[in-house]
Amino acid sequence: MSASLRVLIVDDARLARRELRTLLAAIPWVACVGEADDVPAAREAILREQPDLVLLDVQMPSGEGFDVLDGLETVPMVVFVTAYDQYAVRAFETNALDYLVKPVEAGRLQAALERGRERLSAPAAPTETDSVRDALGAEDQVFLRDGERCWFVALGEIRKVVVDGNYARLWFRDQNAVLARSLSTLEARLSPALFFRANRNTLVNLRRVRAIEPSLSDGYDLTLDDGSQVEVSRRQARELRERLAL
Repeated sequence: MSASLRVLIVDDARLARRELRTLLAAIPWVACVGEADDVPAAREAILREQPDLVLLDVQMPSGEGFDVLDGLETVPMVVFVTAYDQYAVRAFETNALDYLVKPVEAGRLQAALERGRERLSAPAAPTETDSVRDALGAEDQVFLRDGERCWFVALGEIRKVVVDGNYARLWFRDQNAVLARSLSTLEARLSPALFFRANRNTLVNLRRVRAIEPSLSDGYDLTLDDGSQVEVSRRQARELRERLAL
């Protein structure tokens, strides 16, 4: 049997948590690492236990399940569990692994967890910083929120990160959203094999660069895969040349 899938249960209802724990106990390759009954306790449990997957109730007295994820540096896989199916569209907009309506059926739960196990066992692409444990790589996810819109985004999907006041705006797919982190804080955690500080205000994903041209200011103009451009300052030009062996 392959390694266990570590699962955390988050639900404000004691009976619901007990039912989920009973269902999980019947799956030999699943390990339930704990429970939480509100938003603060869930956030603490995620940070403490580092689960592979969270069974997350959408509506709790202390807030929404989306509030649990908001602001986490990286997020585990999520299966939303709720009695209210009107949340389904929003859950899938975030790219949740699955969405289960209470009462949860054993077969549906196992199918959702199977997808989680498959995703967990998928080989990750090696990077130059695999030996640096704290660096976040292309497969790590962040949870982004812009008003009522939410997304799970793998760092490899992000084209660029731009200063937005005290926070950072991330550009990904055909969307953009603010993350409540400063650019410097993000830069310190992101893999240098993936992201490069192009100028004072911008980090760029080097894997998303499609063209490099010298600029009039003795720097470079980068064209990204969506056609947008990022200026590399003269100060950063030398580092870019060294990084890419230009």
